[in-house]
Amino acid sequence: MADGVSEILIIFAVADIIILANAMLISIITVTFNAEKTLPPTIASVAEQSFTDYEHIIVDGASKDSTIDIIRNAANGSERIIYKSEPDKGIYDAMNKGMMMASGQYYIFLNAGDSFHSPDTLAEIAKAIVENDTPGIVYGQTQLVDSDRHRIADRHLSAPEVLTYKSFAKGMVVCHQAFVVLARIAPLYNLDYRYSADYEWCIRCLQHSRHNIYIPDILIDYLSEGVTTANHKASLKERFRIMSHYYGLVPTVIRHLGFIPRYLRHKKAMKQSDN
Repeated sequence: MADGVSEILIIFAVADIIILANAMLISIITVTFNAEKTLPPTIASVAEQSFTDYEHIIVDGASKDSTIDIIRNAANGSERIIYKSEPDKGIYDAMNKGMMMASGQYYIFLNAGDSFHSPDTLAEIAKAIVENDTPGIVYGQTQLVDSDRHRIADRHLSAPEVLTYKSFAKGMVVCHQAFVVLARIAPLYNLDYRYSADYEWCIRCLQHSRHNIYIPDILIDYLSEGVTTANHKASLKERFRIMSHYYGLVPTVIRHLGFIPRYLRHKKAMKQSDN
């Protein structure tokens, strides 16, 4: 019986190697809507990567500004850019479209305005994938930047060195953009969630990941733009529902009491960065 199991494991390992050898490694997915001011730095960040075994999929929601012209111009100069522009049902619907268009073995979601931290970030991610036997998730740190790409601060939650399904009971401890997922374990986003489907998606990915690899570096520069108070409150309520579903109501209530000092520290840090 043991020999039979070993043979199966070997077959799966060989299959992984064959797939990785014959398919594009990374699909970078960017969704846009009226993003003419924020999209150019994102496209430039992807184009300057030293690692080139990737495709850049841009899903536009029928923008009314010059976003689609920016995308077309970039696509004319790069065979790696694949795009479509059509109405959608929101950001998570657009992300689902991006996954269905993708052919890479791993997904990275890079929103308009966000960028890779350095020209070698993708190479660092690829190295972690190849050297660690096709991990389910590769992840790292994130910093906040302003529209001029100047550093504001570290993200208020730091990615842990060890990441499991239970880690997300503490909140979104890894930024969505710094959370690189093996395509075959990645589900579609649940469109029942309007504001926090990315948080719920990450939890489901972690449920199906056999091992996760931490890169102890900043991978993503995240554009810090103000979220409206109404949407922020709605997002927090939705996230509470998700936490309660996956981690239990009572433990979630208890954890939220512990979140208060963390929230106050973050609020104080953001005020100091504005001064």
